[in-house]
Order: sequence, then structure tokens, then C-alpha cells
Amino acid sequence: QVQLVESGGKLVQAGGSLRLSCTASGRTFSNYAMGWFRQAPGKEREFVAAISWIGGSTNYADFAQGRFTISRDNAKNTVYLQMNSLKPEDTAVYYCALSSVLRPSSGSSWYQYWGQGTQVTVSS
Repeated sequence: QVQLVESGGKLVQAGGSLRLSCTASGRTFSNYAMGWFRQAPGKEREFVAAISWIGGSTNYADFAQGRFTISRDNAKNTVYLQMNSLKPEDTAVYYCALSSVLRPSSGSSWYQYWGQGTQVTVSS
């Protein structure tokens, strides 16, 4: 019903910047939130940031606060994740997800649809 496609992941050097994007297609609702999660090899998936589609309320993980910025383009049904001052520990597959509730929750269980992921690798 809803498809999410991420793009923008690549190899970057520590201290560099990268912008990820995720576009939603198919059946959508206006009262929803979109979020970014990441998963490193051997690690559990963790929350990065989320944004409410109406109002634009945001929520950031502690490690993302001040370095990452989530934004959205409602007309394009696209959410972005601007990542600055990247660190090797940011290396992971980044996933976007869509929640059917407006609150930009940090819990993965709130999100019903997930993208395929895009690889971000930060070299030291």
C-alpha cells in the first residue's frame, strides 16, 4: 500500500556531510510521521530522527542532536536527513519509515512501513 524508497547513502570521510532522502508513494495519510533509523552490522536497529507531517514536530536521538537535521517536503512526500560532522560510528544502513500516528515516536514499533535501506559508510 505504501512504498518508501531511500537514496543518498555512500562512502564519506569523517567530518563530511551527507543528505539522505526518502520518498513515499502509494496510499498515505496526512496525519502521519516519518522517521529515520539505522542499523550497523551486529547491532540492533536504532532510532535516529522523526518528524510529524503536520506541524513539523521533530524528535532526535541524543547522538543526532546538533549534527543531524530532519526535514520534509510535503508536496513531494519526501523526508530528508541532513547529516553533518559524520563519524565512523555513524556507519550503518539507514532506513526511513512511516508511522500512521502523528507523533514523531522513537520506537520502531510505531512504524508500519519501511524502506529498503541505504548504506552510509564513514571512513576514519
